[in-house]
Amino acid sequence: MKLVHKYVDRDGKGDMSFIPEEMDDIWHAYNLITEGDVVRASTVRKVNLESSTGSGTTFRTRTTLTVSVESIDYDAQGCKLRVKGRNMEENEYVKMGCYHTLDLVLNRKFTLMKMHWDSVALERVEIACNPTQSADVAAVIMQEGLAFVCLITSNMTLMRTKIDVSIPRKRKGFVQQYEKGISKFYDTIIQAILRHVNFDVVKCVLVASPGFVKDQFHEYMIQQAIKTDNKVILDNKAKFMLIHSTTGFKHSLQDVLQDPAVVNKIADTKAAGEVKALEQFYTTLQCEPAKAFYGKKHIEAANESQAIETLLISDSLFRSQDVNLRKEYVKIVDSVRESGGDVKIFSSLHPSGERLEQLTGLAAILRFPMPELDEDDEEDSETEE
Repeated sequence: MKLVHKYVDRDGKGDMSFIPEEMDDIWHAYNLITEGDVVRASTVRKVNLESSTGSGTTFRTRTTLTVSVESIDYDAQGCKLRVKGRNMEENEYVKMGCYHTLDLVLNRKFTLMKMHWDSVALERVEIACNPTQSADVAAVIMQEGLAFVCLITSNMTLMRTKIDVSIPRKRKGFVQQYEKGISKFYDTIIQAILRHVNFDVVKCVLVASPGFVKDQFHEYMIQQAIKTDNKVILDNKAKFMLIHSTTGFKHSLQDVLQDPAVVNKIADTKAAGEVKALEQFYTTLQCEPAKAFYGKKHIEAANESQAIETLLISDSLFRSQDVNLRKEYVKIVDSVRESGGDVKIFSSLHPSGERLEQLTGLAAILRFPMPELDEDDEEDSETEE
């Protein structure tokens, strides 16, 4: 994300202008814009004009509108963000107070105005504008006849394409048909990898499957690359990593990312850091339950005692429509950092973020045991009974 302009006063009020340059930048914009903010961007508006004789003409024109945000819709596949709201400034084509939907897309500037830029929003801007943040891991999850090609960015897992090829059964006397079907399936995956994976950025391509499908595919891919002198595959063959998965469906990616070998390979990515933190939380919850808690009530109680060593929080909580609730979560984050704790903000579009959301989206590993938090729960349940 390119930061074109920035002004924030002492009270936190201000505006910033951005140009989204990558898919991740649209996701960052989705996390930055909340209801009540003001967004200015270029848009196309359909205009109806009526002449003095009563005849009408309709045309489309590009204009710049400023809207007060009332709803936000994120389209991951289309890499687009739709922001709906009422027009805030005079415009020759759109009356004040009229509704309009702005489409925020790649390489088109937009300006965001907030009454208060809190610490989480400012951190998001810093992450978005850091050029080192990129989609540095790709994954192919497969089984015979079915494959998913995904990009794992620092914030989300994007499925780029699904490959579904019918393969004839391997029967006596009909082996040729089976081999022909398998070759077609593998060729389609190779083309999808070449189309969707940018090897200048990607550090690792995970190839996962049950059984030996991954090994057979990898061998076929290298043989075809040698045959056709495909330098893209040959120059990057060291980046391919074969991993076992329970199925060939997309949800198996969650298990693949927890594999110790994978964690070591992509250790310098934000995604790996989140997976590691979540695994540490689950381990602590199992071995030392008095040092691992989740849910807003427990986290606030632990934070009051400055007991939080690592806070795990989902970015979906900062998109709450309740402004006061958003402020409470920001306050927790600031307080944990002030007391020397580590804060990890998980993306709700990443497998690790999806798992955290199953635990209310808020969890913490404590510096010291606090068994009294569990006791408080027991007292509350006894009182209810």
